[in-house]
Amino acid sequence: MPVPPQYQRASDHFFAFLADARDEASLETTNQSYTMVQGVLQAFRRRLSLADAIRFAGVLPAVVRALFVADWDPDEPRRPFGDRASMTAEVQSLRANHNFAPETAIRDVAAALRKHVEVAEFEALLATLPEGAAEFWRP
Repeated sequence: MPVPPQYQRASDHFFAFLADARDEASLETTNQSYTMVQGVLQAFRRRLSLADAIRFAGVLPAVVRALFVADWDPDEPRRPFGDRASMTAEVQSLRANHNFAPETAIRDVAAALRKHVEVAEFEALLATLPEGAAEFWRP
């Protein structure tokens, strides 16, 4: 069996996603969108159980999946889904001196991510996650 395309061209797919996130957020560079994306993924991950996070990772593109699980402390206390403003502040706190995530960061990353996942599968999974998960990813 040949290597699946999602792995053969994983870097290309990841940079296309970062470019979409950059454009959604009106940022200048993919370096800026990388930190924003990482902050959004970490903020979401902190609100899931380990089992739910692994299931969520399974619907992500390969490199986004890797970023989602990178530097994970599974013993970190789980946080509740809160209002968008407080979760955005959490996103913006990642490398705060080098973080250009706008107030719309979560929405922007959600819009970009939907261009790179199987939307029906993504929505079906979100429906099985705790209350607040689907709203988090609503663009």
